[in-house]
Amino acid sequence: MKKRGLAKAGYDNAKSLLDIIREIGETATSMWWRFFDWLAQVEWRKLMMVWLLLLLFGLTPFGLPKQTVAFIALSLGLKVLAGGKRKAELEAHHATSHADEEGMERRLIEARMAALQAQVEPHFLFNTLALIGQLIETDPPQAARIHQNLIDYLRATLPQMRAKGSGTLGRQIDMSRAYLAIMQARMGSRLAVSIDVQPEMLSATFPVMMLQILIENAIKHGLEPKIEGGRIDIRASVDGAMLQVDVMDDGIGFNLHAGDGIGLANVRERLRILYGNRAQLVIEAPLTGGTRASIRIPYAPDIFAGSSK
Repeated sequence: MKKRGLAKAGYDNAKSLLDIIREIGETATSMWWRFFDWLAQVEWRKLMMVWLLLLLFGLTPFGLPKQTVAFIALSLGLKVLAGGKRKAELEAHHATSHADEEGMERRLIEARMAALQAQVEPHFLFNTLALIGQLIETDPPQAARIHQNLIDYLRATLPQMRAKGSGTLGRQIDMSRAYLAIMQARMGSRLAVSIDVQPEMLSATFPVMMLQILIENAIKHGLEPKIEGGRIDIRASVDGAMLQVDVMDDGIGFNLHAGDGIGLANVRERLRILYGNRAQLVIEAPLTGGTRASIRIPYAPDIFAGSSK
């Protein structure tokens, strides 16, 4: 038993010694590659300054001149013979890692955009279908008109909601016209609409569904609560490199102290993702009453829009 204990102790000591030696070797290898990587990437001017300092130290009573000269010669040889290749390898690895990070960030942004876009549900669809059901019995021609408007709206909306990236202002206007036609059928004479957008602006890039969100808010919070209803004016203008799209209503007004609902919060977040601090959503209360909601984004027209017929 005693011999076994001694043997086991000897084995444990040998194993511990091997572990220490292995750890020292791994540390030395790691330090060598760190030094090699530094040597490959350091500028010649900085390396010469290091050599000069080492030479000055080697001339002191505490210095080791032979070892210093040997180190300088070794580092010079490594720098000339293998430094360029190692530097290229490190730069390629860094570029690949950076590209992977950019790809992941781009995919993350696309996923967030898809999630935000999916929040934009056409809430009025259920009300519209219910209205069509009622009018089929009381006013079939009006039910047929609303049904056609709903088909036009869905044709304009669904492809854009599923598409990646931004649409154009013209497509958003077309979609909004179909939506407003349905709302006018529902509200009758209580809703008047005016759209003033110059033809050259229709090809400009404009995020999907944002215009409709502003219109929905104007109707829901401004005009529907107003007994006599009101009007919505949609305008677009270009100021330098910025495109501004306004949705104005003469409703009961917007509570500027209230927080954004889901729709406006969606618009702000998507603008931030798409444009950073180069775009904004502005909600104002004009002196004449009602509300003005404005989206300001960089103006990016399609210069080839008018070249093909």
